[in-house]
Amino acid sequence: MTGINALFLLVGLLLFISVLASTISARLGLPLLLLFLGVGMLAGEDGPGGIIFNDFFIATLIGQLALAVILLDGGLRTRVASFRVALKPAAVLATWGVIGTAGLLGVFATWLLGVDWRLGFLLAAIVGSTDAAAVFALLRNSGVKLNERVQATLEIESGANDPMAILLVVALVEMLLHPEKSSVAGFAWMLVSQMGLGALFGLVAGWVLSRMMAKLNLAEGLYALLILSGGLLIFAATNLLNGSGFLAVYLAGVVVGNRRSHATEHVLRVMDGLAWLSQAVMFVVLGLLVSPTNMLSHAWEALAMAVFLTLVARPIAVAIGLWPFNYKRNELAYVSWVGLRGAVPVTLAIFPVMMGVPDSDLLFNVAFAVVLLSLLVQGATVPMAARWLKVEVPPKPEPVDVREVWVGDKAALDLLEYRVEQGSRAEGRHPDDVAAEAGGISVRCVALVRRGKLQRMGLNTRLVPGDSLWLVAPDELSGEIARIFTSSGDELTANASFFGEFVVDPSALAGDLALAYGLRFEDDELGMPVRDMMRRRLGRPAVVGDRLEVGAFVLTVREMAQGGVIGAVGLKCPPLPTPKRD
Repeated sequence: MTGINALFLLVGLLLFISVLASTISARLGLPLLLLFLGVGMLAGEDGPGGIIFNDFFIATLIGQLALAVILLDGGLRTRVASFRVALKPAAVLATWGVIGTAGLLGVFATWLLGVDWRLGFLLAAIVGSTDAAAVFALLRNSGVKLNERVQATLEIESGANDPMAILLVVALVEMLLHPEKSSVAGFAWMLVSQMGLGALFGLVAGWVLSRMMAKLNLAEGLYALLILSGGLLIFAATNLLNGSGFLAVYLAGVVVGNRRSHATEHVLRVMDGLAWLSQAVMFVVLGLLVSPTNMLSHAWEALAMAVFLTLVARPIAVAIGLWPFNYKRNELAYVSWVGLRGAVPVTLAIFPVMMGVPDSDLLFNVAFAVVLLSLLVQGATVPMAARWLKVEVPPKPEPVDVREVWVGDKAALDLLEYRVEQGSRAEGRHPDDVAAEAGGISVRCVALVRRGKLQRMGLNTRLVPGDSLWLVAPDELSGEIARIFTSSGDELTANASFFGEFVVDPSALAGDLALAYGLRFEDDELGMPVRDMMRRRLGRPAVVGDRLEVGAFVLTVREMAQGGVIGAVGLKCPPLPTPKRD
């Protein structure tokens, strides 16, 4: 029992330190995943902790389990609307992107390391795919609101590119160990089964899980366990049948997350904690596994590989893959830059070690160093690069918190919290007046919280800055309601600098807009609504922030409506000429 309790003490201490390190991560602007890795490395054999851990099987087991939970949580939070703008390009990056990156990097690695070409290409295949854990964590906690097309492309790619990376690694390991048994037909069938079975099982099982969650009457805490256990079943069963468990569990999460029921909100809250726990455990264990001394002995090779991967191989693969989809240069640059590496490459690097591939230690140490550099350089610059490359969009006014209150099997009320800002239209007014302006009879005020305490609302109650107001309102009105509580001056200034000084009705004819402001359009565009004209010129599904230059004027997509159509357009006029002085 002493040994068991000592193990519990050690695990609890490492996780406790990792969680506390998150405050340091936020202050230094470093990715939290990098801090988890750092805690593991400091506790390892080369660090002050001195813990000797070299069990690759246990590390693989923990890594696979953690990745399944992280992908399930990522799928639960992926909206189907994201597939409208990024499914095809992300699918290309998940296949061609991995192949192209690994091909270019493989040639470079073979030359740089002076090894057999199969070993060089194996190393390239190991680090060729982006990592879902790193991408989900860094994009969703970076504090910036990205262009929807860019964010959806990166997230869907990271959730779907594992089958191709696994295929390349397995194929190259087979070529190294059993070249006489390797065949193109066998590898092609492996790819079809990985992608096809993964997609099929994920969608079908996700639909079954979503139906069960809606129909079963369980204790509240059991719904999250139902989804978690179901996700692990999907992951394991798909892998046993030679499909991609990673793809299956991600798609199952997408289906469950988009078929909302009375248990969805609780499941999301629990899964968020489990996903963070999985990331912490996985990266701490991987940090324990690596020996910094061995890794530093290959530092210059890893640095050269990381530089070539980041600045040459991935940008070329991304540019070729996304060329048919009319991505702008700044979007291509950002997608290329945020090709984050994380736990997946390290987990893939363990395969050759476990299977006895010659020089597999070299592969593991170089791959780990590349991941470390990726998190340190690319991960730490996610917000900065978004602003510099102008793929960030202004955050729109939103509720502080959103809760669902289910009043039946298929009926729910949206409970929205708003905070009164100084200078907003809500300041100094009665809560019921604000509710009436927000949506008439469809909006009701249910609670007023002031300085952390629930307040009774009388006839003379007036809202002051800092008050929190809880409203029952339709979710589709949440953005409009938020504008009542937001300081209008700040919002208008921020929006005008990005979207333009005027708001244009997208259903207005382009000819009328040309007549009013002097814009020039093609003759066949004059009779088209502005939204159709913009969609035609963009040549791709529109998202908020898409810009179209018409002479010296700029039209910007300001809002998207349901059904993927443009809901509002901003117009930015050229600056007036400065009058000449006599």
